[in-house]
Amino acid sequence: MRLLLQTAVESAHLEVKEGFTEALFAKLAPPFPPVKVLRFDGCRAGDLVDLELNFIFFKQKWTSKITEDHLDAQEFRFVDEGIVLPFFLGKWRHCHRILARPSGSIISDEIDFEGVFFWLTPLLYPLLWLQFWYRKPIYRRIFRK
Repeated sequence: MRLLLQTAVESAHLEVKEGFTEALFAKLAPPFPPVKVLRFDGCRAGDLVDLELNFIFFKQKWTSKITEDHLDAQEFRFVDEGIVLPFFLGKWRHCHRILARPSGSIISDEIDFEGVFFWLTPLLYPLLWLQFWYRKPIYRRIFRK
C-alpha cells in the first residue's frame, strides 16, 4: 500500500538536505511508541539506521538501509528500505524527497508498506498516516527562514 504526505517549507531544498540529521530524526519521532536511535549513519546509499521501538511491555528493533540517494538542482532524495522490521510490518520502502520550488521546497514522504499479514495492511494505513502527519508542523518549524 502507498502512503504519500507532502509538506511545504520555507527553506531551499539544499538547506533542507543539510538539516536531515540524527537530531532532526529524533525530533520527528512520535510520542508513541518512543523511539531510541541506536545507529544513524546518514542519508547516503549504503548507510544504516537502527532504531528501538518501545511498546512498554516489549521492544522491537527496526533496521533500515539507505538503498539510493540523488541530488540535483531540482531535488534531493534518499530511500530507506527495511531490513529488520517490527512485528507488524512485512515490507517497508520510504522515499524521502525534497523538491525545489521558487520559494522554499516541498518535503515529500512516499511510503510503500505491507503488513506482515495481508489483512493488516489497510489497518496500518491510518496509524502510519497519523505518525507521518505528526511530522508536518515539525518540518515547518525547523525549516522556517
